[in-house]
This record gives sequence, C-alpha cells and structure tokens, in this order.
Amino acid sequence: MEQLVDLVLLFFAYSFLGWCIEVTLKYQEFHRFINRGFLTGPILPIYGSGAVLITVAVGLLSGFESGYGTTFAVSFVLCGALEYLTSYFLEKRFHARWWDYSKKPMNLHGRVWIGNLVLFGLGGVLIIKLINPVLLPLIGRIPLRIRALAAVVLVTVFFADYLMSHFVMKMVKDGVDRSVADNTEAISREIRVLLSDKTVFHRRFAEAYPEVIYRTERINARMEAIRAETERLRAEAERHVDELQAKLSAETEQLAQSVEPSLLIKNSLLASQDALIASLYDEASATEEQRALMREIEEKKERLRKRPLLRALHE
Repeated sequence: MEQLVDLVLLFFAYSFLGWCIEVTLKYQEFHRFINRGFLTGPILPIYGSGAVLITVAVGLLSGFESGYGTTFAVSFVLCGALEYLTSYFLEKRFHARWWDYSKKPMNLHGRVWIGNLVLFGLGGVLIIKLINPVLLPLIGRIPLRIRALAAVVLVTVFFADYLMSHFVMKMVKDGVDRSVADNTEAISREIRVLLSDKTVFHRRFAEAYPEVIYRTERINARMEAIRAETERLRAEAERHVDELQAKLSAETEQLAQSVEPSLLIKNSLLASQDALIASLYDEASATEEQRALMREIEEKKERLRKRPLLRALHE
C-alpha cells in the first residue's frame, strides 16, 4: 500500500516537472506562456508515466544489474515505447497527431526519433541516480495518512480534468470528422475557429498545440493515392528517359556511320582483308596458283596506293 501511494505521488511529481520543462521550452520558442498538455492542469502524464515505469523496472532489475548502462537502456526502450504508443492511441482516438518527427533523422513512423530516445535514456539515469534518491526520502517523511489523502485528492482531480479534456477533444474529433476540407492545414484552421468560439478551456487547447496535425481516413486515403500517383509518374518518367537515351544512342551511331568517309571504309575493309589473308596464307605450303593470286593482290594494292589522294577521295 505504501509503495503504491509513493508511486502515485511520484507520478504527479514528475508530471508537474515535465509540464514545467515543456512550458519553459515553449516560452523560449514563442516568448509567451503556453499551458502545454492534453489536460488543463499543470501536469503532463506522459512524463510521470515514464518516470514511474523506469523506477519500477530498474527496481525489479536491481537484484541483477543496476549500472548506468542498464538504466540508460531500460529508459531508452520503455520511454520510447510509451511515446510511440501514446502517439498511436491519441491519433486513433481523436484523429489528431500531437507531435510528428517525420522530418527528423532515424524516426519510426514520425512518432519517435533517435534524439528523443537518447534524451529518455539520459533522463532515466538522472531520475534513478540523482533525483529519486533525494525525492523518495522526502516523500517518505510525510505521514502515510497524509500521503494517501494527497494521492486520493490528486487522482480525483486528475480524472475530473481528464473527463473535461476528453469532452473538448471529442468535440474536436467531431469537428474533424465533419470537415469537408481535404488537407490537414485547412482542417487545423477550422478547428482553431471552432475552439476560439468556446470557453477558455477550449481556447487553451488550441494554444497548447498550435502544431497539432489533424488526420481523417479520407485525408489518409487521399495522401496514399497521391503517393501512389507520384510513384507511378516517377517510374513512367524514368522509363521515358531510358527509351529516349536508347533512341538517341542508336541515332548517334547511325549518324556516325552515315558521315564516315568512303576512304576510311575502304581502308578498313582492306585492313580486314589483309588480316584474313595473313591468317590463311602460308608461303611455304601455298600452291603456285595461290602464290600467283597473292602476287596479283599485292600488285593491285600497290597501284591503288600510288593513285593521287584527291582522286581517291572522289571514288
């Protein structure tokens, strides 16, 4: 019971710390306060869930291995899986993607990428080796009854916040499904207008995730059709280029043959004939008739060589 209470408090502590980190980063980027997160309250459950998962997993492995490398690997894998599954669930449930790493190197379906995974590993080492050894004793100093009461209150507020946020996101999902726009940018503009006309809780969501990507099955199908058509056009263009290159090569060879001087052709022919005769004719074993024919060929070649060059060119 006490361990469960401590894990619940640990979850909320790291969820709040994660919210502070996100708010600080967005303030540096946009120079204004942005209440980050799916929930309205100052917590980001994905941070708390990751910290609790790491704490439990490393605790279970402490009897076998508790080095820095093991802690890094466990954090790397568990937090990466958590981020991927969270992205997948939110997209399937609400037709929206809160983050997209498609343009980052070494990403998996745009849901996780190597840079964040390394940070998860380092963060896990920081949690296990530095923060938990300080935070857990501080929590342990609080009487168990007060800790349990605080855990119950926090969980109750958390679920109330979740229900309200779920209602907002349900409205957003319905807006996405009703939209007749055929691209994510147009849908995003419609959703911002829809939320701007509602309460402060609705507007907060639009401000918290200005880069959210809305997707529907219709848009996904259209994007897939565009990718298929692009691939078909690329393959067809490559085929046309290959055919054009082959045709150009054939025409170039034909042109080269058509402009080749007759004198060069004659010389090439004579050289080929000489090579053939040399391979077949043997002076020692030749008959008198073959020798006479050979002398006749040599005489005619000599007469041809003595002709003036200009006359030879006109033949």
